[in-house]
Amino acid sequence: MTLVEKIKGEIKLNKYDIVNIRRYLHENPELSSMEFETSQYLKEKCEEFGFVVEDVPGSTGFTALLDTGRPGKTLGIRTDLDALAIEEDPYNLKEKKKVVSKNPGVSHACGHDSHMTIALMAGKILKDLADEIDGKIYFIFEEAEETGAGIGPMLDHLKDKGLDGVYGNHQSPSLDVGKFSIIEGPAYAGCAGVDFDVIGKGGHGSRPDKAVNPLIATAHIITALNSAWNNQLDLEKPVSLGIGAINGGQAANVICDRANVKGTLRFFDLEEGKKALDLVKNVADLTAKTHGCSVVFNDYTRIVAEPVINDENLAKQVKASLDSLFENPIVDSPKLWISESFYGYSKLCPSIFINFGTRNEEKGQASDLHTGKFDLDERGIDCGLGLAIKFAIDFLKESDK
Repeated sequence: MTLVEKIKGEIKLNKYDIVNIRRYLHENPELSSMEFETSQYLKEKCEEFGFVVEDVPGSTGFTALLDTGRPGKTLGIRTDLDALAIEEDPYNLKEKKKVVSKNPGVSHACGHDSHMTIALMAGKILKDLADEIDGKIYFIFEEAEETGAGIGPMLDHLKDKGLDGVYGNHQSPSLDVGKFSIIEGPAYAGCAGVDFDVIGKGGHGSRPDKAVNPLIATAHIITALNSAWNNQLDLEKPVSLGIGAINGGQAANVICDRANVKGTLRFFDLEEGKKALDLVKNVADLTAKTHGCSVVFNDYTRIVAEPVINDENLAKQVKASLDSLFENPIVDSPKLWISESFYGYSKLCPSIFINFGTRNEEKGQASDLHTGKFDLDERGIDCGLGLAIKFAIDFLKESDK
């Protein structure tokens, strides 16, 4: 029996657990930094499989170690744990979903339940196939990917583990089941937050001259930012500006004393992202002063995530592993403007982050991420699991570092 046949046979043998673990996690989502029951459930499974579990201090995150006892490389396989504050629609785009969140207002609308299932079951199956590998595998269960709160503590925990590579994956509703996107180099954008208050002086709507209206200043700030974006940033290093919320005032005849602006910047060049964030601060401050207002920048106005840059050698290795599993599985994909805390692992060692398809348009499983109707085809999990296992074996086959 070939290795590929063994892997596919193990996935088929463990199908019941794969489906039921994913469905349990989907029905019991928890918000970022509150993944207490999720973490406990996964720890118990890892201990059941015989792994050495270590908590990450100050975090719900943890690691689980599979040690072959033989010298070799050390690989990390990472998953995220958290869900989103999104009410789940019991129907996808066409039909009733198989499982729905039991936690009102919270759902795995980004598919992290599938990522956890892959990491956990890859561990179980790799333990069964341990004769095929040398070295160690750390299964990395990271808290709070959506807010970025878990990556710092996890990196501190892993910095002395001797990792030679970290593998991660994300399901994609834009890729059909069985299809994968593996990008060499820049893959996911970095993100900077924008959150500031424009401070004026409130008053009666009948006498705007006796007030200092922060709404007027805010409107001019937004217009000035659009002009600055076209004239002060490098056109060859694009940065997107997305204003998501402007809040201020409640009544037609009352001039408020404060307005708030929220948004994000996305970029693939970190230095240009920092430059753009400084530009936001400068334009907001100077424009507000022109209108007699001041600006207070809140904590979220900072670099939230750096770009995910895939190691090109690892990308080639993953493609080779994938080609041995499936026929014509790779789909060309542009780099993605969404952000991911996975960027942090490249600070420790070479890292690779891939996308696997969970789209089934016929079954209505095609809604975008972060939507109430989001649903995935569970067959895609089998494909993503197969690649994680095959790449881990291929990566660890050579015992010499």
